[in-house]
Amino acid sequence: MPVIKILPHPEYCPQGASVSAPSGTSICEALLENDIPIEHACELSCACTTCHVVVREGLSSLGEVDESEEDLLDRAWGLTPMSRLSCQAILSDRDVTIEIPRYTINHARERH
Repeated sequence: MPVIKILPHPEYCPQGASVSAPSGTSICEALLENDIPIEHACELSCACTTCHVVVREGLSSLGEVDESEEDLLDRAWGLTPMSRLSCQAILSDRDVTIEIPRYTINHARERH
C-alpha cells in the first residue's frame, strides 16, 4: 500500500503526517479518510481548485493530468509544475510526498 507523506501545514497537520491508502484511491480521499480535512468545495468532482496539492516526490507515479484538471489548475493559488488536484491524483503503487498550499481561491470556507 503506498504511503502519502504530508509536509507540515499550519491548519491541516502542523506536525506533518504519513498515511497509507490502497492503490486506486485519490490523494484527497486518502487524506479525508485519515482525518486530514483538506478543502474540497466541489465534493471531489473536479469543479474547483480547493484540494490543490504540490507533489514534491512521486509525481510520475500518479495518473496523467486530463484536460479538465489542467484547465482548473490554471486557477489554483501557488501553481507549480508539480501541482495536482488531489481529487484527481490517483495513487499507484509508489509513495508520494505532498505539500498542501497555505491558501486556496476559496474566500468563504465551509467545514466538511
